[in-house]
Amino acid sequence: MRAVWTGTLTFGLLAIPVKLHPASQERGGLRFRYLHKKDLAPVENVRICREDGREVSFGEVVRGYRSGKGKYVVVSDEDFRRANVRRTRSIELTDFVEAGEIDPQYFEKPYFLEPEEGAEQAYVVLREALRRSGKTGIARFVLRGKEHIAALRAEGSVLVLLQMRFASELRGSEDVRIPERKVAEGEVAMAVALIEALSGPFDPSAFRDTYTEELKRIIEDKATGAGPARSGRKTAPRPNVHDLVRLLRESLAEASRRSPGMLRRTGRKEASGRAQPKRRSIHQP
Repeated sequence: MRAVWTGTLTFGLLAIPVKLHPASQERGGLRFRYLHKKDLAPVENVRICREDGREVSFGEVVRGYRSGKGKYVVVSDEDFRRANVRRTRSIELTDFVEAGEIDPQYFEKPYFLEPEEGAEQAYVVLREALRRSGKTGIARFVLRGKEHIAALRAEGSVLVLLQMRFASELRGSEDVRIPERKVAEGEVAMAVALIEALSGPFDPSAFRDTYTEELKRIIEDKATGAGPARSGRKTAPRPNVHDLVRLLRESLAEASRRSPGMLRRTGRKEASGRAQPKRRSIHQP
């Protein structure tokens, strides 16, 4: 596995040389090319100078920051490094918090931290200290010319760095229009019953990119001249969302047919084809 960053993980006066490895990968989706409709020839993207209309090679391109109308300041790789030399070469642990304090919406991308040769002892000491304390470290670092905050956790034998968003990157919900509505306790109780019927241990391997799989099958059928592929799925009629009780009851019945053991495990019984949900407060988490 190739490291995307090397530097030091600083913890107080301790500096641990580490390598940063991606802990996720892009899904293997389908790749498409834009084609000329007339002859199906690939269409190339070119860089055109707005001043003289000529094509510009990649080697002639530099990065610039707009400082005024029609004015730009050229920014080099060295300028990015000079912005904060220490932070571009280190992951600086500054705080420690309870893991549950961090809202999941802040998490962006995971990385594995690997100790450099000779730093294994310090690495393991920090890993075990995190595990024993039950805390999550908060760090700052720079990657690809951009500063990030991150959460550091011990996961098994490895330290995992979870790149996070800054608070300023998240939008508030003030502009989302949510009308006030009064709901019946029976509707909420039945919705809770449906949630429980569909509940179980989370198994990420059970989820696949079925859209890409079906699209690939359609493309393969067209390539072999088999004609339009049929998915075999029926388009469900648009339900009447105003009849919530009926829709919830039918959904609960469907859930019981898919996995009848779930209803038994949650302690509910079916009578006359109707699930009898337990009563719960709508404020209960």
